[in-house]
Amino acid sequence: MQSLDAADSVAVARDANDALAEAIAKYPDRFQGFASVPTPDPEAAPAELERAVTQLGFAGGLINGRTGTTNADAREFDDLYATAARLGVPLYFHPQTPVAGVREAYYSGLGDNVDYLLANAGIGWHYETGMQILRMIFGGVFDRNPDLQVVTGHWGEVVLFFLERTQQLATGLGVKLDRTLEEYARQNLWVTGSGLLSQRYLRWSTEVLGVDRIMSAVDYPYVDNSGGAARRFIEDAPLSLDDKEAIGSGNWQRLLARRTSAAQSAESRAQ
Repeated sequence: MQSLDAADSVAVARDANDALAEAIAKYPDRFQGFASVPTPDPEAAPAELERAVTQLGFAGGLINGRTGTTNADAREFDDLYATAARLGVPLYFHPQTPVAGVREAYYSGLGDNVDYLLANAGIGWHYETGMQILRMIFGGVFDRNPDLQVVTGHWGEVVLFFLERTQQLATGLGVKLDRTLEEYARQNLWVTGSGLLSQRYLRWSTEVLGVDRIMSAVDYPYVDNSGGAARRFIEDAPLSLDDKEAIGSGNWQRLLARRTSAAQSAESRAQ
């Protein structure tokens, strides 16, 4: 949705959400949905998220962070973030390709295959999304919407590895924040592994965010999950049984339980 023009994004989002709702309705005990959100139309975006949550029963929304060349901390998205916070549902920030100028400066000249790899899933995606999260923190999005919950994949999208460094420099430069970067992360962010089954990343993420902010995820068919690899990954992790159950499903259930009674009541009426 974030790469379409305003009118197309609204139409495509509604069609996509209706189609997804129909698919979920066939297997409601197995599937849940994140709404497509038409952020190119900042007025339509919160309305479509609310429709998807209260009428279609979706668990939240999924966006690609930046909309066109507009970063996620822009004030025009405040209504969307306020709506997600009011409904008690998360927004999942999925990576996207960096803008042309960034691709040209950092991810070009090494051959088509390498350029594509580095600009996208190899590393460019993850810096792109991580920077959107940092911009939201420094741009005051989470201060204006302290209950907003954002889910990131790939163990937090690279820049969370540098939280201590960024905090150190921000403090030294006198940057004013209501909370520390770690507090924003532990209070507003959730992390999935996106099928990257690394015990090292898991260990680091639990240290930074705490076990209660980590959720299991696969990336099938892009990452092989043959024989239940993601399940074995959690089972083999050096964690307590309670922590394994929390990462495997319990944390998602807690996040889902944040949906407000108003949203749940509207959903019940729609059904």
